Amino acid sequence: MSNSKKWWQTGIIYQVYPRSFQDTTGDGIGDLPGILQRLDYVRSLNVKCLWLSPINPSPMKDFGYDVADYSAVDPVYGTMEDFDRLLAAAHAQGLKLILDLVPNHTSDQHAWFLESRSSRTNPKRDWYIWRDPAPNGGPPNNWTSFFGGPAWTLDETTGQYYLHQFVREQPELNYRNPAVLDAMLGEMRFWLERGVDGFRVDVIWLMIKDAKLRDEPNDPNWDGVNPHFRLQHIYTQDQPEVHEVIRRMRALLDEYDDRMMVGEIYLPNERLMAYYGAEFNECHLPFNFQLIDSPWNCQTVRRLVDDYEAALPPGAWPNWVLGNHDKHRLATRVGADQARVANMLLLTLRGTPTCYYGDELGMANVPIPPEFLQDPQAVNQPEIADLVGRDPARTPMQWDDSPNGGFAAPGVQPWLPLADDYRTRNVAVQSADPTSMLSYFRALTALRATSPALVVGEYKSIDTGKEEVYAYLRTAKTEGGEQRYLVVLNFGAGTHRLDLSSLGKNASILLSTNMLSKGEVPLRRLYVSPNEGMILAL
Repeated sequence: MSNSKKWWQTGIIYQVYPRSFQDTTGDGIGDLPGILQRLDYVRSLNVKCLWLSPINPSPMKDFGYDVADYSAVDPVYGTMEDFDRLLAAAHAQGLKLILDLVPNHTSDQHAWFLESRSSRTNPKRDWYIWRDPAPNGGPPNNWTSFFGGPAWTLDETTGQYYLHQFVREQPELNYRNPAVLDAMLGEMRFWLERGVDGFRVDVIWLMIKDAKLRDEPNDPNWDGVNPHFRLQHIYTQDQPEVHEVIRRMRALLDEYDDRMMVGEIYLPNERLMAYYGAEFNECHLPFNFQLIDSPWNCQTVRRLVDDYEAALPPGAWPNWVLGNHDKHRLATRVGADQARVANMLLLTLRGTPTCYYGDELGMANVPIPPEFLQDPQAVNQPEIADLVGRDPARTPMQWDDSPNGGFAAPGVQPWLPLADDYRTRNVAVQSADPTSMLSYFRALTALRATSPALVVGEYKSIDTGKEEVYAYLRTAKTEGGEQRYLVVLNFGAGTHRLDLSSLGKNASILLSTNMLSKGEVPLRRLYVSPNEGMILAL
């Protein structure tokens, strides 16, 4: 294995949504002691890094993404001592730990905002984005919230509007004021001094807005569904000045050994690449959401992988993600039959993969009755709740077949309902089944961990001659010569015979998604079963 790569290049990132992982207090909400209790399980997945969604004190209007105090732990999750114990235990097991940092906005209960809204002359007034009403008394411009309605709320006390691109309880910080960035860097330093290994930075590409607050133009290609996308968001996203903010954040991280930053950025390739920085002095990994936002179609997926690889600046390290707390579950998006193929793709492409808790079990979206809806994006937009609601992908982890699936004690009401299938789709059941999704996932991550070709090797797509079959080579030089792996993924429900004899005569199957295909096979007559993926040694 190459010693020249950092841990964040060679390891797998595993995202935990703390509210939904393990409850130890009986309130139906997951907590830090619960994550500590399940740390051996996380390590058993052969991952390198644990990413925690926000754990800071919060009124929970957006479940932690409305931070009231950046340098503390919300009591619902435990204490700072609980966090320190978790961090120490993770490090003792060889795991890194990164935190979700939410710098674009705070809670309206944060001390900074309470000061800011107290008067127009308060020293922190300019820490947030305040503007007078339009001549008609309405919002200053036409900007809209991701969560429905205008992105402005009128503060009756001072007679001005403040900006919020999410719920009204999430006012946006003004990074055109240098004091704001200095304060946020101080909050980051607090956690870096505590020993965290880095940050996933929330909506990093939104942190600077147009200085003139110009109206955004209508999008002629709007599909008429989500009203937020009626506009082209050219003045609220991806502003040139944001890169200096990110460089300052990166410079702070670089004061410490071996720390990293992942930036949440939903942008096309040509704009995403700028977030590495011209001198690789911005995000270590600008999140690549190409797969998570793409239709699950063989040729579409092949094109986006090839295009992304071609767009990467020389020396830039790729990354891939197929699931997170904001999107429908992987098994729901691609279908249960394709979930194993999708995981094989994620874990065999070049670059750093990020996995979302429960996807290793094949957990699917859980229908949430209206009376149990929690997510403000769905609650505020009931007409498109099925499209934008995030609760179905945030349900409790399914540990065993006991009441509440082992997530919470019997008799406790979990904060979101469990899936109906938790008695049969859970860690205990799947750990005992050598052909289960979990056993397959562990086999896949174990193979990856010991295979330089899969971790640091080059990537090259292969023309299979079949519309539904995607194949690529992963190759790496080793002390023993060259390691060459062929990955073959069948996106269809039919069996395909491939002629890949240009790559050699025979190959050995190292792992199949069905856990059954084994042995040496002729490349001239390589059969791929429906919904099957294979990793072969050439």
